[in-house]
Amino acid sequence: MTRLDNVVAHVARPALPSSTHRRGSTLPPHRLPHLPGRVAIPEQARTPGPSALEQFNHAPADTTREALLTCLRSLRWAHRLTDHRPYPDLDALLAASDEAAYDLTAADLAEALAGETLPTLPDDIYGVAHTALNAAHAAYEARFGHVFVISLDGTHPAELLDRALEGIRSRLANDPEEERVVVAEELRRLAGQRLITHLTGPKGRP
Repeated sequence: MTRLDNVVAHVARPALPSSTHRRGSTLPPHRLPHLPGRVAIPEQARTPGPSALEQFNHAPADTTREALLTCLRSLRWAHRLTDHRPYPDLDALLAASDEAAYDLTAADLAEALAGETLPTLPDDIYGVAHTALNAAHAAYEARFGHVFVISLDGTHPAELLDRALEGIRSRLANDPEEERVVVAEELRRLAGQRLITHLTGPKGRP
Protein backbone atom coordinates (compact mmCIF):
# COMPACT_ATOMS: atom_id res chain seq x y z
CA MET A 1 0.00 0.00 0.00
CA THR A 2 1.77 3.10 -1.21
CA ARG A 3 -0.80 5.78 -0.13
CA LEU A 4 -2.78 6.02 3.08
CA ASP A 5 -6.48 6.14 2.47
CA ASN A 6 -7.13 8.13 5.63
CA VAL A 7 -5.00 10.01 8.14
CA VAL A 8 -6.52 10.40 11.57
CA ALA A 9 -5.29 11.83 14.84
CA HIS A 10 -4.21 9.42 17.51
CA VAL A 11 -4.91 10.48 21.10
CA ALA A 12 -3.75 8.20 23.88
CA ARG A 13 -6.66 8.73 26.25
CA PRO A 14 -9.57 10.35 24.38
CA ALA A 15 -12.23 12.06 26.51
CA LEU A 16 -15.71 10.73 26.36
CA PRO A 17 -17.78 12.83 23.96
CA SER A 18 -20.37 15.11 25.52
CA SER A 19 -23.98 15.11 24.39
CA THR A 20 -23.25 18.07 22.14
CA HIS A 21 -20.02 16.63 20.69
CA ARG A 22 -20.35 15.50 17.10
CA ARG A 23 -18.21 12.46 16.28
CA GLY A 24 -16.73 12.13 12.86
CA SER A 25 -16.56 8.86 10.95
CA THR A 26 -13.78 6.51 12.11
CA LEU A 27 -12.15 3.34 10.86
CA PRO A 28 -12.24 0.09 12.85
CA PRO A 29 -9.31 -0.09 15.32
CA HIS A 30 -7.49 -2.82 13.39
CA ARG A 31 -7.31 -0.54 10.33
CA LEU A 32 -5.90 2.53 12.10
CA PRO A 33 -2.42 3.35 10.81
CA HIS A 34 0.29 3.92 13.39
CA LEU A 35 1.15 7.60 13.83
CA PRO A 36 4.03 8.42 16.13
CA GLY A 37 3.30 11.08 18.75
CA ARG A 38 0.20 13.26 18.72
CA VAL A 39 -1.22 15.04 15.72
CA ALA A 40 -3.35 18.15 16.33
CA ILE A 41 -6.67 18.30 14.56
CA PRO A 42 -7.29 21.89 13.47
CA GLU A 43 -10.68 23.33 14.32
CA GLN A 44 -12.92 23.94 11.37
CA ALA A 45 -12.91 27.64 10.55
CA ARG A 46 -16.21 29.40 10.81
CA THR A 47 -17.51 30.73 7.54
CA PRO A 48 -17.95 34.49 7.91
CA GLY A 49 -21.12 36.14 6.74
CA PRO A 50 -21.11 38.33 3.66
CA SER A 51 -19.36 41.65 4.06
CA ALA A 52 -21.13 44.94 3.50
CA LEU A 53 -19.38 45.27 0.13
CA GLU A 54 -20.46 41.76 -0.89
CA GLN A 55 -24.04 42.62 0.03
CA PHE A 56 -23.71 45.84 -1.97
CA ASN A 57 -22.36 43.91 -4.97
CA HIS A 58 -25.13 41.30 -4.98
CA ALA A 59 -28.19 43.21 -3.76
CA PRO A 60 -31.04 43.79 -6.24
CA ALA A 61 -30.36 46.76 -8.49
CA ASP A 62 -33.30 48.77 -7.14
CA THR A 63 -32.11 48.29 -3.55
CA THR A 64 -28.58 49.37 -4.44
CA ARG A 65 -29.75 52.47 -6.30
CA GLU A 66 -31.91 53.52 -3.36
CA ALA A 67 -28.95 53.18 -1.00
CA LEU A 68 -26.71 55.16 -3.35
CA LEU A 69 -29.24 57.97 -3.64
CA THR A 70 -28.86 58.55 0.10
CA CYS A 71 -25.19 59.29 -0.61
CA LEU A 72 -25.74 61.53 -3.63
CA ARG A 73 -29.14 62.41 -5.09
CA SER A 74 -28.11 61.89 -8.71
CA LEU A 75 -29.85 59.20 -10.73
CA ARG A 76 -27.04 59.13 -13.31
CA TRP A 77 -24.42 58.58 -10.60
CA ALA A 78 -26.49 55.91 -8.81
CA HIS A 79 -27.28 54.02 -12.03
CA ARG A 80 -23.67 54.06 -13.13
CA LEU A 81 -22.31 52.68 -9.84
CA THR A 82 -25.04 50.05 -9.75
CA ASP A 83 -24.46 48.91 -13.33
CA HIS A 84 -20.69 48.56 -12.89
CA ARG A 85 -20.90 46.09 -10.00
CA PRO A 86 -19.24 44.01 -8.63
CA TYR A 87 -16.36 45.94 -7.07
CA PRO A 88 -13.38 43.96 -5.73
CA ASP A 89 -12.83 46.31 -2.79
CA LEU A 90 -13.87 49.62 -1.29
CA ASP A 91 -11.09 51.54 -3.06
CA ALA A 92 -12.40 50.38 -6.42
CA LEU A 93 -15.91 51.51 -5.51
CA LEU A 94 -14.66 54.92 -4.36
CA ALA A 95 -12.65 55.34 -7.56
CA ALA A 96 -15.76 54.54 -9.60
CA SER A 97 -17.75 57.01 -7.49
CA ASP A 98 -15.22 59.76 -8.19
CA GLU A 99 -15.19 59.03 -11.91
CA ALA A 100 -18.98 59.07 -12.11
CA ALA A 101 -19.15 62.31 -10.10
CA TYR A 102 -16.65 64.01 -12.42
CA ASP A 103 -18.90 63.20 -15.37
CA LEU A 104 -22.06 64.79 -13.94
CA THR A 105 -23.62 67.46 -16.13
CA ALA A 106 -24.94 70.81 -14.92
CA ALA A 107 -28.43 69.26 -14.81
CA ASP A 108 -27.13 66.31 -12.79
CA LEU A 109 -25.50 68.68 -10.30
CA ALA A 110 -28.74 70.62 -9.96
CA GLU A 111 -30.57 67.36 -9.28
CA ALA A 112 -28.01 66.39 -6.63
CA LEU A 113 -28.11 69.82 -4.99
CA ALA A 114 -31.89 69.59 -4.67
CA GLY A 115 -31.39 66.71 -2.26
CA GLU A 116 -28.80 68.46 -0.08
CA THR A 117 -29.23 70.44 3.14
CA LEU A 118 -27.01 72.75 5.14
CA PRO A 119 -24.19 71.04 7.09
CA THR A 120 -25.40 69.60 10.39
CA LEU A 121 -23.97 71.36 13.44
CA PRO A 122 -23.69 69.90 16.95
CA ASP A 123 -26.80 70.28 19.09
CA ASP A 124 -24.98 72.41 21.66
CA ILE A 125 -24.10 75.18 19.19
CA TYR A 126 -25.71 78.31 20.59
CA GLY A 127 -28.65 79.99 18.82
CA VAL A 128 -26.73 83.06 17.65
CA ALA A 129 -24.39 80.79 15.68
CA HIS A 130 -27.30 79.16 13.87
CA THR A 131 -28.65 82.62 13.10
CA ALA A 132 -25.31 83.67 11.64
CA LEU A 133 -25.11 80.53 9.51
CA ASN A 134 -28.67 80.93 8.26
CA ALA A 135 -28.03 84.57 7.32
CA ALA A 136 -24.83 83.68 5.45
CA HIS A 137 -26.58 80.87 3.66
CA ALA A 138 -29.46 83.12 2.64
CA ALA A 139 -26.94 85.42 0.95
CA TYR A 140 -25.28 82.43 -0.73
CA GLU A 141 -28.57 80.98 -1.98
CA ALA A 142 -29.70 84.37 -3.28
CA ARG A 143 -26.49 84.60 -5.33
CA PHE A 144 -26.24 81.05 -6.69
CA GLY A 145 -29.80 79.74 -6.45
CA HIS A 146 -29.02 76.52 -4.58
CA VAL A 147 -28.07 75.21 -1.15
CA PHE A 148 -24.51 75.60 0.10
CA VAL A 149 -22.62 72.31 0.30
CA ILE A 150 -19.26 71.65 1.91
CA SER A 151 -17.38 68.59 3.07
CA LEU A 152 -16.53 68.94 6.74
CA ASP A 153 -15.04 65.46 7.13
CA GLY A 154 -12.24 65.40 9.67
CA THR A 155 -13.16 68.78 11.15
CA HIS A 156 -13.23 68.97 14.94
CA PRO A 157 -16.79 69.53 16.20
CA ALA A 158 -15.77 72.81 17.84
CA GLU A 159 -14.61 74.11 14.44
CA LEU A 160 -17.58 73.06 12.31
CA LEU A 161 -19.40 76.39 12.52
CA ASP A 162 -16.30 78.44 11.71
CA ARG A 163 -15.45 76.18 8.76
CA ALA A 164 -18.98 76.44 7.36
CA LEU A 165 -19.17 80.22 7.78
CA GLU A 166 -15.71 80.71 6.34
CA GLY A 167 -16.61 78.52 3.36
CA ILE A 168 -19.80 80.42 2.60
CA ARG A 169 -18.22 83.86 2.93
CA SER A 170 -15.18 83.03 0.81
CA ARG A 171 -17.23 81.34 -1.92
CA LEU A 172 -19.64 84.27 -2.18
CA ALA A 173 -16.86 85.98 -4.13
CA ASN A 174 -16.94 83.27 -6.84
CA ASP A 175 -18.72 83.80 -10.11
CA PRO A 176 -21.37 81.16 -10.94
CA GLU A 177 -19.06 79.08 -13.13
CA GLU A 178 -16.29 79.04 -10.51
CA GLU A 179 -18.78 78.06 -7.85
CA ARG A 180 -20.19 75.28 -10.03
CA VAL A 181 -16.72 73.71 -10.16
CA VAL A 182 -16.33 74.00 -6.38
CA VAL A 183 -19.80 72.56 -5.78
CA ALA A 184 -19.07 69.58 -8.02
CA GLU A 185 -15.90 68.84 -6.05
CA GLU A 186 -17.68 69.14 -2.69
CA LEU A 187 -20.47 66.82 -3.85
CA ARG A 188 -17.87 64.30 -5.03
CA ARG A 189 -16.22 64.36 -1.60
CA LEU A 190 -19.54 64.07 0.22
CA ALA A 191 -20.58 61.11 -1.92
CA GLY A 192 -17.34 59.28 -1.13
CA GLN A 193 -17.60 59.95 2.60
CA ARG A 194 -21.20 58.77 2.69
CA LEU A 195 -20.32 55.62 0.78
CA ILE A 196 -17.62 54.82 3.34
CA THR A 197 -20.08 55.38 6.18
CA HIS A 198 -22.71 53.25 4.43
CA LEU A 199 -20.32 50.31 4.04
CA THR A 200 -18.12 50.57 7.14
CA GLY A 201 -20.23 52.44 9.69
CA PRO A 202 -19.72 55.82 11.40
CA LYS A 203 -16.12 55.03 12.39
CA GLY A 204 -15.14 54.91 8.75
CA ARG A 205 -12.35 52.96 7.18
CA PRO A 206 -10.09 50.76 9.31
